[in-house]
Amino acid sequence: KLGNMGDVVSVKPGYARNFLLPQKKALRASKSNIAYFEAQKKTLEAENDKRRKEAEKLAGKIEGLKVAMVRNASEGGQLYGSVASRDIAEGVSAESGLEITRNMVDLNQNIKTLGLFEVAIILHPEVKVNVVLNIARSAEEAKIQAETGKALIATSEAEEEQVEALIDEENLGVALEEEALEAKKEKAAADAEEAAAKAEKAEAKAAAKAEKAAAKAEAEPEEEASEEPAVLGE
Repeated sequence: KLGNMGDVVSVKPGYARNFLLPQKKALRASKSNIAYFEAQKKTLEAENDKRRKEAEKLAGKIEGLKVAMVRNASEGGQLYGSVASRDIAEGVSAESGLEITRNMVDLNQNIKTLGLFEVAIILHPEVKVNVVLNIARSAEEAKIQAETGKALIATSEAEEEQVEALIDEENLGVALEEEALEAKKEKAAADAEEAAAKAEKAEAKAAAKAEKAAAKAEAEPEEEASEEPAVLGE
């Protein structure tokens, strides 16, 4: 991905030291190496063209290849481990009958779940093909996944019970909330009834007091009228 044959490019020292130079994919751009490349350019280009054509022939046998891989996994689809580049290379090699190395597998990170995954295989810097990994717990599940195009993830009894418990807990919470609301309403009604009774009692008491006061007011003038003036004797 850095460029075409013969290009002079800048790369990180570690990438050159650990990969490009040991794999003989590049030379240090010194005067002697550039002169050597120019002298060998036609031969190198011819060899590269030959490898590219061979890769294109192989690509026709691998493109769209479906590779089933059986792995242990939880009911939720999580693998006990992972599928790495080496595993994929071995699987594609076994399925296609071709020699595929892990360096040809373009994988950013290991696969850790069941399902269908499209992975690129680089047969040549200019030739890339895609294969489909079908990772399942058994050959039967792999067949179902291939037919449906979806990961077959089952739900365990424990998970079902957990879900049901969460639903029951939620329903219980709603029931308790409704019960508390009903109790609050009943208390409010009782308080209102008690307040009305107190008001009625206070009203009756006030009426009785007023009636008594009125009776007393009526009695006092009659008593004064019954009294006769005294005549003082000589």
